[in-house]
Amino acid sequence: MVLTAVLCATVALTGRPATAAGSPAAYGYGRNDQLVDGAAGTGDAVALKAGGAYRSSLPKGAKVYYGIGLDATSNAYVSVTAVPPAGTTVAATDGIRVSMQNASGTACTHRSATFGASRSPHPVAAWAAREAGKALCKGGGTYYVVVERVDASGSSSDSWGLELTAVSEPPPARAGTTEAPQVWDSASPEAVTGEARRRAGGSGFAGAVAVGQGVWQDDVRPGGTLFYKVPVDWGQQLSVTAELGGSDGGSGYVTRALDLALYNPVRGSVDEAGLGYRGDERSVALEPLPPVEYRNRYSVVDHVNGMRFAGSYYLVVHLSTELVDSFGEGPLPVTLRVRVAGSAHAGPGYAAKAEPGNIFEVTAQDRAAAVTGGAEEGTGGGGNRSMKALAVAGIGAGSVLLATLGVWTVSARRRDGGRGRNRDGDRDRDRASTAAL
Repeated sequence: MVLTAVLCATVALTGRPATAAGSPAAYGYGRNDQLVDGAAGTGDAVALKAGGAYRSSLPKGAKVYYGIGLDATSNAYVSVTAVPPAGTTVAATDGIRVSMQNASGTACTHRSATFGASRSPHPVAAWAAREAGKALCKGGGTYYVVVERVDASGSSSDSWGLELTAVSEPPPARAGTTEAPQVWDSASPEAVTGEARRRAGGSGFAGAVAVGQGVWQDDVRPGGTLFYKVPVDWGQQLSVTAELGGSDGGSGYVTRALDLALYNPVRGSVDEAGLGYRGDERSVALEPLPPVEYRNRYSVVDHVNGMRFAGSYYLVVHLSTELVDSFGEGPLPVTLRVRVAGSAHAGPGYAAKAEPGNIFEVTAQDRAAAVTGGAEEGTGGGGNRSMKALAVAGIGAGSVLLATLGVWTVSARRRDGGRGRNRDGDRDRDRASTAAL
């Protein structure tokens, strides 16, 4: 009975019960996310603010609007992460379309994200931007972020969760070239070698666990998604290979068993890769990526264009639910080989402060976290952090309950001593109190 009370109190304190390592878990929204509702039109659109993070929802077939006030000179980026519930049915072409438009309804940019060939529900993100220098969306004022759900026939009618982030990038203090780099080392680098170090991934962007150059490993069950972040400074070049370990049993073939996606510091999609699986160890690498440079934004190639900021780049690894039918519930080992090459140099020198601050920088704290595996506390970080928090909460809750029971017992004995043993009514009430606990 005491154990049950402790477990119940632990769940109440932590917000969810413990899950086995590597199990599919709820998406880790940021602890400071503000709850907002998407509007059916621009007239009722809730205003987002640069530097803010928000939580919303998206019903099937819906198209929702959010407002955002922009100045005339800063670039603005809004990323939207769609979070379908576990167990829902999705098609390869299901997903979201995100655009930003001005007050006249002219679209500045739009991008889409789908679940792809894995047909496995997991968080996917798309971004939209207002780039101040482009003709379509010049000038300050109110702009609108439009999020549209793209549904294939036969997919479930569940509502999806949304996480939105808004970022403002000021212009550089000095104007530079407006041409993309013409020459950079695009040869596929050799994968990093060495012994793999265990590092449990986070459950969302906000709680992504930091990694640096090296070999990192975690165990993942089908349906699970891991979030990592890699600090990459101006002038540095990132390369990533993912390996899915062999299965102890089962047979068959899964077309898209593992998805590896890379997002930049504003959670904009840079590149993705996937691998088929027959039960033996397989690996896949991202496309060769250019060194991080401000002028990469002038390229028309997505995996070059996206490498436009210094800061934390996100690696998102998902294991398809379709693995269960052929290879069981796992878990399977996933290994990331991360290389950060090149020497860092000074950035473009922004004319003002970005919102949120330091988003386009690599700090000493970021570099330290890449060694130790730091994650933002309270936002769905790595398994070790989560289990430590759970243990502390459980011990704390148990201590409170045991102390309460101790006080109650002493009080009951004193009452019995003072009133005599023949007070059957008091003893009955004491028994009722015990049953209630």
